[in-house]
Amino acid sequence: MLEAAELLPSLLAQEQELQFTHFTNEDALALGLQLVQLARDRSPYKGISILITRNGQVLFQHAMEGTTVDNENWMRRKTNTVVRLQHSSYYIGRLLASKGQTEMEKSYMVSMTDYACHGGAFPLLIKDVGCVGAIVVSGLKQDEDHAVVVGGIRQFIQNTKK
Repeated sequence: MLEAAELLPSLLAQEQELQFTHFTNEDALALGLQLVQLARDRSPYKGISILITRNGQVLFQHAMEGTTVDNENWMRRKTNTVVRLQHSSYYIGRLLASKGQTEMEKSYMVSMTDYACHGGAFPLLIKDVGCVGAIVVSGLKQDEDHAVVVGGIRQFIQNTKK
């Protein structure tokens, strides 16, 4: 596995690559259902929770079998991180780790009760606008949560270009 600092350029590149030209409520539904399907197709199958927000509004939320209310709390905290810091929660966690830090409280003066720097939340980025929300997965290891989100966004963007 790559060291935290080695991951940072590729995580930033994902944020540059995975931007939407627009994002409607229907897009949120389609992407959310696609993420559900990606999770179902995983082997071995593990349930996840999914949350898509735009400008503070929940556009899609689903909790698969095997998830708990704890997943909702993780999604809320990861969303807060993305919206405040405008980067994926995995990027923020790896950035802190590259500096030998593990807690957001000291670096960003935020409470770990409300923020989490674990992978799984990706900024909902609109080209020429910026971050308008978050696309979040919870229920796997943080790098797997991040990979599901990134894979789902990449596939969705590719499919809409056709």
